Amino acid sequence: MHPAAIVSPEDDTTGRSAIRKATLRLVPLIALGYGAAYMDRINISFASLKMNTDLGFSPLVYGTGAGLFFISYAFCEIPSNLLLVRFGARRWLARIMLTWGLLAIGMMFVRTPVQFYTMRFLLGVAEAGFFPGVVFYLTQWFPPEYRARTISRFYIALPLSSTVMGSLASALLSLNGRFHLAGWQWLFLVEGIPPLILSIIFLLQLPDKPSDAHWLTASECAWLEFRLAAAESEAHSSENVWQDLFRTLTDTRVLLIGAFFFCMLTVLYAWSFSAPAILIQLTGSSIGQAGTIIATMGLFGAASMLMTAAHSDRKRERNFHIAVPCLLMAAGFLLGALTHRPVVAILAFALTVISYNAAQGPALTLPSIFLRGRSSAIGYATMNMIGMVGGFVGPYWMGAARQLTGDYQRGLLTLAIPSALAAGLIFLLARAGKPAQSERAEALDAVDAATL
Repeated sequence: MHPAAIVSPEDDTTGRSAIRKATLRLVPLIALGYGAAYMDRINISFASLKMNTDLGFSPLVYGTGAGLFFISYAFCEIPSNLLLVRFGARRWLARIMLTWGLLAIGMMFVRTPVQFYTMRFLLGVAEAGFFPGVVFYLTQWFPPEYRARTISRFYIALPLSSTVMGSLASALLSLNGRFHLAGWQWLFLVEGIPPLILSIIFLLQLPDKPSDAHWLTASECAWLEFRLAAAESEAHSSENVWQDLFRTLTDTRVLLIGAFFFCMLTVLYAWSFSAPAILIQLTGSSIGQAGTIIATMGLFGAASMLMTAAHSDRKRERNFHIAVPCLLMAAGFLLGALTHRPVVAILAFALTVISYNAAQGPALTLPSIFLRGRSSAIGYATMNMIGMVGGFVGPYWMGAARQLTGDYQRGLLTLAIPSALAAGLIFLLARAGKPAQSERAEALDAVDAATL
């Protein structure tokens, strides 16, 4: 790049323009991709309402197949992210969406338990690496002081996609018999199409790095590269991928963050797969009323995610913004499990949903504080690999509790344990190298977040 294009890091006008353009061009597209991923991951919970009866699947068959997705996803995380570094985010993310879209549609042809297990396992393999891949990709575009709010702006697709999926699934299931297809087959067919379309858009429109973005001016590109280079100045990546892999896998901070996400995802999927039945049982509400309650919780959760992430970035603080919501989650589960008053139960569970989402933006920035380059890709994949095991443990935990006790109360009560443990892990993380503390004072001054 021509030297004249190099700008001062204090050129706030250029910086604000560069960040705004990158946010508008990249984040909505990535959010659509993650929303589609989450829908195709858990739409089986809606399909099973009819599919299990049509195919004669027992609860054990259904539960095993649902959990296999998370097992294969977890074990393919690291290889997928290494390949993303090798081939570039644009091509690899497009490949991920193409294969998972085809497999999601292929679920409509399942007829036997073995076919069901195989397709869910392969779906996990295909989708593996998408979430840590896009988080790693965003660290190649946004300096550290912008990452919590940036991640929250695409991760908001998680609470919002549940609302969209609920209404869409009901409409698709009502198509039962059209063109000789069952309603659950329509659901798999229609919800598998978006990632196929998005894979083409990603391939054509997603630039790998700032210098590939035609919509950035030379000065804006230089500003981003300057700030990103400063953040990468403490990189520890070596030329040997095996050294990077060993160093990352044995880093106490990586393991602690992985354990933190294991606790959080255990809670998320234990609640998500059981929420309608829990609300109906505790409050006496109808299915439609339970759906409205869940959708409203999701909207408040999305708002808390954005606000907490922005505040965390402005204060350059992570620990407090993560640990406090985790403790509030524990309190919400305790109160919701022990009360017999419907209104109190709804408010308690709303607190858990809002708190869970509030912690996500700050939590997902933790690895970028101490991981750089290829180690960052490996680190994100390792943490997500550990965390995704919680996707298997959570639903199994709740199912076992219900089978033993006849209701969800004991299971809800025990969810306070991983919630509180997550807060404890953040404090341990601070003692193991302090990666979750505020970014160091000598870092370049952030552009005022209020201007974004």
